[in-house]
Amino acid sequence: MHNGLAFLDAPSPNFDARALPVTMIVLHYTGMESAAAALDRLRDPAAKVSAHYLVDEDGTIHRLVREDKRAWHAGRSHWRGITDVNSASVGIEIVNPGHEHGYRPFPAEQMGALLPLVAEIKARYGITRGNVVGHSDVAPARKQDPGELFNWHALARLRLALPRPTKNLMDPGWPDAGFIMALERFGYDVTDEQAAVIAFQRRFRPEMIDGEIDMECRCLLLALLLPKPQGDD
Repeated sequence: MHNGLAFLDAPSPNFDARALPVTMIVLHYTGMESAAAALDRLRDPAAKVSAHYLVDEDGTIHRLVREDKRAWHAGRSHWRGITDVNSASVGIEIVNPGHEHGYRPFPAEQMGALLPLVAEIKARYGITRGNVVGHSDVAPARKQDPGELFNWHALARLRLALPRPTKNLMDPGWPDAGFIMALERFGYDVTDEQAAVIAFQRRFRPEMIDGEIDMECRCLLLALLLPKPQGDD
């Protein structure tokens, strides 16, 4: 038990020393056909991947790497000027087959375990809502998890992640280059501009992911750059 949360210990040998304080939580899906396959891979020394926690579809939480160690979950990634995301984050793998093996919604039992886990970690390190992110946010050119079916709204409602802005939306009228600059200021790696736009849409407008910068995208991003984004949460 850890502050009321129950864990199954499933230690992974895949970790090293942190070089930065923890300021982020990165959420992933496993993208494998079963939880058992994901656990095996995350604990396989040859795979060189791991996470701090894995949340199964039935709500079981496995603890793989101690939080004071650097788990290997984010790979080449970047967020708000941090390029060693593994050192600065707690990584949580959420069991889901992913886009390659039959992507599906995340069950209520799984979200019911994930929410208090995120809340507890976020509170302990004083992590800001804007630094609770998906793998696709920190590696837009490589990753699309946890994906457009992930219920970010459930996190935002509890102030565990930024809401999708819905109030006082205004179009700043940026040209596309201005939008990309604003996206970089918000935190994204914009080296691959279209990938960054798609990652932004996947997170904040999941019903239409087309890589096109439009008025709605501009309105959402401007609202997110203001001190207190206003959503329905």
